[in-house]
Amino acid sequence: MLTQMKVRGLMFDPPNSYIVVLRGEEGQDTLPIWIGKPEANAISLALESVKLSRPMTHDLIKNVLDAIDAKIISVVITDLKDNTYFAKIHLTHHDAEITVDSRPSDAIALALKGESPIFVESDVIQKHSSEELDRWLENLRPEDFGRYDA
Repeated sequence: MLTQMKVRGLMFDPPNSYIVVLRGEEGQDTLPIWIGKPEANAISLALESVKLSRPMTHDLIKNVLDAIDAKIISVVITDLKDNTYFAKIHLTHHDAEITVDSRPSDAIALALKGESPIFVESDVIQKHSSEELDRWLENLRPEDFGRYDA
């Protein structure tokens, strides 16, 4: 089963990591995913609707998809194995559906740029639900979530 989620926060996790926080539309499911700085930057720019004078990598990918008349249907966080998340980008192109393997951070950045929905497999949420996650969430403060309070 899939749960639709939205980006609810982007946080810095010292020394050199970032966390994108996904939350279910009804608010009960939360999924933090640790990501790299370039992907955090792409997600941040998309959340802020910042238009740069030259395309960054995720802009380039979106521009290529637009040029060949392909559309991002959705992205799905599909699995969690050995602390690594997996995702798929679902596209349509000339009435065909295409699925592309992706890192979740790249898939999320593209979903934001394409205004496409983000889904998470229920197994991923269950795998990540633990006492450690509960403790981590209890220690979060509202200001940790930045300005992305959509």
